Amino acid sequence: MKKLILLGLLVSFSLSSFAQRDTKDWYLSVGVNAINTLGSQNPFYNPGDWSYQTPISAAIEFNWAKNFAIEQSITFNGFTDESQVDVVHDFEELEKDYNYLSFDTHVKYYFGNHIFRNADWIDFYANAGIGFFHIDETNLTGNLGGGVLVWLNQSRSFGLRGQIISKFAFDHSESYIDNNHYQYHLQVIFKL
Repeated sequence: MKKLILLGLLVSFSLSSFAQRDTKDWYLSVGVNAINTLGSQNPFYNPGDWSYQTPISAAIEFNWAKNFAIEQSITFNGFTDESQVDVVHDFEELEKDYNYLSFDTHVKYYFGNHIFRNADWIDFYANAGIGFFHIDETNLTGNLGGGVLVWLNQSRSFGLRGQIISKFAFDHSESYIDNNHYQYHLQVIFKL
């Protein structure tokens, strides 16, 4: 395993330099998402029980500085009574199907160039922001997360992105389903 990590680092440092991150650029991303409402502090707990019903997500991002961007996203998903039995917060059974809708605004800090200075084909970022979501009721969230963006061409106009967001519901004590949860995204990103 150590040899594979060393080889991966060697390959990333030896790759030729791609274009630098430009400022004042707009990006569009579309893809899929999954929701983990299992009530665990482990974000990777039991992925077979995450929700994947109509898992559509899209976002628009604006880079206003070299390492900073702001993103607005919209996400659709849902929970079915058959597939999500005993998997919501506090392990209560669902009585019917629920749809999930969220709008999130995040500020992103890209720090990949601090880790891999010569590998401009990969970028890591952290994000924080606020969100609005509706399942059975409406709730607001404070969000923290991060992700990785892999550019698939030298002009950095097309890539793949994976991210995880922890969503902390502001008013969660009264609700058994509109509660804290994790959200995972796998998206294709395009420079506009």
